[in-house]
Amino acid sequence: MLTERQPDRRPMKVAVLCSQRAPGLLHLLNVDREHGRSYEVVCCATSEPAFSEEVEVERRGVPTLRRPIAEFYSARGAALYRDTDVRAAFDAETVERLARYSPDLLLLDGYVYLVTEPLLGAFRGRIVNLHFSDLTLRRPDGGPAFPGLRAVRDALAAGCEETRATVHLVDTEPDGGPPIVRSWPFPVSPMVRSGAAATDMGKAYTFAHQQWMMRDSAGPLLAAALRLIGRNAVDLHTLAARAPCDVVPWDLAADGSLAPPPAIARDQPAERALVAQ
Repeated sequence: MLTERQPDRRPMKVAVLCSQRAPGLLHLLNVDREHGRSYEVVCCATSEPAFSEEVEVERRGVPTLRRPIAEFYSARGAALYRDTDVRAAFDAETVERLARYSPDLLLLDGYVYLVTEPLLGAFRGRIVNLHFSDLTLRRPDGGPAFPGLRAVRDALAAGCEETRATVHLVDTEPDGGPPIVRSWPFPVSPMVRSGAAATDMGKAYTFAHQQWMMRDSAGPLLAAALRLIGRNAVDLHTLAARAPCDVVPWDLAADGSLAPPPAIARDQPAERALVAQ
């Protein structure tokens, strides 16, 4: 079992940033027994006029903040995605809006925009992101093999026989920060491996495969990451100092068990190598 959080310590406060969806957030609020113990979600801010889970999130008593980024850019006569100064101003305002909730950790859950220095600076070593790619796969230069919004498509096109999702620490490189916990594998259909990835059928499969990953792994993976951080099994400041390509994450199995990296497993009794959800 993971070491229990000390009873005199309050739960870690988590603020969520999302865009149109917040995959797994309802799992944290409705299913995970650790919510309210080792961590609690204190607010959820969206970059859009609304997000899919908004009504249910508010019903659970979690405040939601609407911060339409397109409107923010339009009001300043700037083009979305192109003006980095406006993005920095948007992120600085996000920091101000979140301050009233005093979050300890910022969780990017379905947030489709790169974060800039105002957010990175305010939450130095305290921002984590859910990414639908195996971030132990790296390029020769050490960067992630499949970063960005099209990570699943790119992995399938590269001939990967399975995909995984990862929760990682955010740094200045998109999806490049050290991995914290990785999901179980999602096998790729032989149809894709036979060369159909570029066809309409392949595109439909890519969408279905990503939805499968999102539906099955997002909630348990986020819960595992927050449990590890909230119970101090993962120290984010120590992790931030390490080269991402050298970090071996915890592995989450489909049955909810957690296997630690080999270095941790060697230092603890065998019965603690698997942690039931």
